[in-house]
Amino acid sequence: MKPVEAKAQTPQLPLTGLDTAFAQYLQVAQPSGDPRHEMLAALTSYQFGRGHACLDLELLSHMGAGALGWDRTLASVLGSGLAESAASMPWIAGEGSPLVLEGQRLYLRRNWIAEQSIRSAIAARLQQSCDVPENLGEMLDALFPKQDLNNGVDGQSVSLIDWQKVACALAARSRLTLITGGPGTGKTTTVVRLLALLWTSAKREGRALRVALAAPTGKAAARLGESIATAMDQLPPQMRPETVAKAVTLHKLLKIRPNEVDAVSPELAADLVIVDEASMIDLEMMARLLAAVPLAASLILLGDKDQLASVEAGAVMAQLCEGAEAGQYTSQTVSWIQSVTSCDLTSFTDTGGDLAQQTAMLRSSRRFKDDRGIGLWAKAVNAGDVAEVNRLWHAAPEHSAESDVIVDRLHCTTQRGASLGNLAKSGWHDWLALMRLLQGELCTDARALMALKDLAKFQVLCAVRDGPWGVESLNQSIAEWLGFRDDGWYAGRPVMVTRNDYNLGLMNGDVGLCLPHASGLRVAFPDGQGGVRWVLPSRLDGVESVFAMTVHKSQGSEFDHVCLVLPEKTIAVLTRELLYTGITRSKTRLTLLVPDQAVLWRSVESKVLRSGGLQQISMS
Repeated sequence: MKPVEAKAQTPQLPLTGLDTAFAQYLQVAQPSGDPRHEMLAALTSYQFGRGHACLDLELLSHMGAGALGWDRTLASVLGSGLAESAASMPWIAGEGSPLVLEGQRLYLRRNWIAEQSIRSAIAARLQQSCDVPENLGEMLDALFPKQDLNNGVDGQSVSLIDWQKVACALAARSRLTLITGGPGTGKTTTVVRLLALLWTSAKREGRALRVALAAPTGKAAARLGESIATAMDQLPPQMRPETVAKAVTLHKLLKIRPNEVDAVSPELAADLVIVDEASMIDLEMMARLLAAVPLAASLILLGDKDQLASVEAGAVMAQLCEGAEAGQYTSQTVSWIQSVTSCDLTSFTDTGGDLAQQTAMLRSSRRFKDDRGIGLWAKAVNAGDVAEVNRLWHAAPEHSAESDVIVDRLHCTTQRGASLGNLAKSGWHDWLALMRLLQGELCTDARALMALKDLAKFQVLCAVRDGPWGVESLNQSIAEWLGFRDDGWYAGRPVMVTRNDYNLGLMNGDVGLCLPHASGLRVAFPDGQGGVRWVLPSRLDGVESVFAMTVHKSQGSEFDHVCLVLPEKTIAVLTRELLYTGITRSKTRLTLLVPDQAVLWRSVESKVLRSGGLQQISMS
C-alpha cells in the first residue's frame, strides 16, 4: 500500500529545520493519515527547543499560536480536538515510541522518561524514614537567636516567623528539602546552619557526616564555597564543623563527561548533598542527580524559583516550588513547626502535598530593602505589575549619586557610546586605576586577586548576544571606550570560560583576567581557596571577552553595580524572569539602559510558562 502523505503545512511556520525533519522522519517511518499528526510532532520538537518539557495540548487549544510565542493563527492548521487527534498518533504506541502522550501533554520520550524518573525519585525520598536529631528545638535556638523580624506577606508582618529556622527544621526531618527565596534572603546562611545542626548531631552519635556541595556552574560553585566559608564564622563555636567540603560543579560531582549519552552517574558517597542555584538545573540533570544521591542521604536544593529557568528543557525548581508563597502546610506540619521553632505558620495552613511540606520560601532580603530602589523594581517586575514599573520608571532619576536605581532613556544608538562608555569608566574606576598601575610591572597573586575583586564591582548585562545592544557588539565597543585593544590577548582583558575544561580545571562561567606575569601574559583565575591559578592564554580555546555578559550567564553571580541593557526591539527571550534575574544581580546600584520604553513594558508583561507535569508533585 502506498504511504499516505500528510500535508502539515509546516514550511510557512517558524519551525526549525530540525523540527520539520523530525516530523517528516516519523511520517516516513510510520505513515499517518491525519495531517495534524506531523504538525503536532514538529511542534513538540519546537517546544523542546524553547525549553519546554512537552507540548501542552490544552494550552495550545485555548491560546493557539500564542502558546508557542507566535503572533499568527493556527486554527486552520490544527482545528479542534487536539488531544483526541494526538491519541490516535501511530508514534505514541509501544515501549520505545518516540513520543509519549500523558493526558493533555505530548512529550518527546526522552523528556517523559526524565520527568517520570524525577517523580518516582522524589516520591521515594519523601517516603524514607529520617531520624530527627535529639534536642532539635534546643539546637535550633542556639543557631537562630531571637531577633526582630519583619518578613510579612504583602507588607504585613507575620508574627516573628524566622523562615530560615523553619527551613532548617523541615530539612532536619526529611531526606529531601527545597529552599527557595530571592537574592539576599539567606539561602546559604540557612544551609550553613543546617550543616552545623546535622554535623553536631552526627558528632554526638559518634559518626562522621559526609557532605557534598555543588552548583550547576563553576562560578556558582565558587560563590557557594566562599559564602559557606564566610558564614561559618557566625556559628556557635561548639557547633562549627571542623572541615567543609569544597563546592564543585554538578558535572564534576556526577562525573559527567562531554558528549556522554545515556550515562548513569555512580552513587555518591555522601550523607548530605547540598546543591545551590537549582533553578538552573534542567530535566535530565535533575533526574541524574536524584538517581545518584543515596536514599539514605539528605538532599537540599537551593534556588530562586522566580529566576530564569535552565537553558535546556525544563523549569524544574519553579514547578516543584509551585505554591510556595502560600506555604500549603498541613495542620500537622504547622503544629510540628510550632513545637520545635516556636514559629506560628497558621496563616500558611493549607492541604498541600508531601513535597509542599518539605518546601520553605525565605522572604526577607538582606541584600536590599524590599520597600525601596532595587527591591521595589525586583518586586514589581516579578509580579508583572506594569503600572508600578511605569511609576518607578518615571520616579527614578536619570543621573544621581543618591539613588540606587538610575535610568538612562536612550533615544538612539548614537547615545550608546557616550552613556555606556562613561558609565563603564565610572563603574570600573578602581579596576582601571589598578590596570594602569600594573603597566610595566609583573603581577603578583595578591594584585591579581585584587584586580579580580575590583572587576566584579561593576558589570554590564545584556538580554541578547547579537545586535547593537548585544554582548558581542558591546564587548568590542567597551574595550575601545576603556582604551583596550578590541581583539587578541592583552593585559586587562577579562574573559569568561564558555565550556568545561577538565584538563585545566576550569568550568563554564569561570571568569579570569589576562595580566602581565613573570612568565609573560597569563590569565588569572580564582582557585576557590583564596589563591590564583595562572593559565597560558594559548591553552584557552573556549573563552570570550566579558566586559558584557548575557543575563543567563550572570546567574549565580552578584555585582556591586549592574548596568542592565535592553535591546531596541521586543524579542521572545525578553521576559519578566530575565529582567528580574538581571535586576537582582545588583547588590547596591542598578542602571537601566533602555532604548525604547515600550520594550520594557512588554517584557514585564511577558512571563515564561514552561510546559511540564512536575507542578502536580507539590499538590499531590
